[in-house]
Amino acid sequence: MKEKLNKKLEEHYQYFDKTKISPDPLEFPHRYTNVTDIEISAFISSIFAYGNIKQIMKILSSLHRIMNDKPVEFVLKYSGKKGRHLFENIKYRFYTSADIALLFDILSLVYKQYGSLQKMFMENYSECETSIKNALELFSLKLLGFAEETGKVTSGIKFMFPLPSKGSTCKRMNLFLRWMIRNDELDFGIWDQVKTSQLIIPVDTHVAKISKELKLTTLKNPTWKMAEQITNKLKTFDFADPVKYDFAICHIGMRKLIF
Repeated sequence: MKEKLNKKLEEHYQYFDKTKISPDPLEFPHRYTNVTDIEISAFISSIFAYGNIKQIMKILSSLHRIMNDKPVEFVLKYSGKKGRHLFENIKYRFYTSADIALLFDILSLVYKQYGSLQKMFMENYSECETSIKNALELFSLKLLGFAEETGKVTSGIKFMFPLPSKGSTCKRMNLFLRWMIRNDELDFGIWDQVKTSQLIIPVDTHVAKISKELKLTTLKNPTWKMAEQITNKLKTFDFADPVKYDFAICHIGMRKLIF
């Protein structure tokens, strides 16, 4: 049974290459060649990666259009007082226009202070940890700290930067880390100092449903614990790179295909 599942996982991983990327928020960072443009676009794209895929693609198209398809330039020049009006009519599910404007304030502060999200993340990263849980926790806390400096920490901002310690699957953060750390046709491998074996699978409703069907988890509700359990099961198939199966599992669920 394990060998059969292993074979299926590998087949699906090979099938879902870059030609099968659409529709997915990962399409947006793939527009760029500059590493920092990719990082900013990927971060924004992951933060809005929840809900209906058509709506996700629509909001991300709007945001990239506002940035004039120049993420680095936009973020470095961004001023909340002058730029807030750009987002007056932009909102998305749990995010108000004020939340979205504040996100760009936060990014502007991060890039002016650190030069990249990677440098900020690496401050609290340890290659000795079994997973990126602690580094992700501190990464989110730093982002929430920047939010406190510049504006009100609303429920929308807290949703942008979830904490594993609170039990969240941290799906969007784990998605961003997958894109940055893994390296293949889909994922960029820009953050090459972080081990792929430490990644945790981004669990959404599609991944949770398929994983339960495949008996990769015994848990019913999506939590950080479920994400860890699925990842540990996937490590029995590829210990060094368990999250490589994420895109295929997610899109099989999204597209209502048979695993």
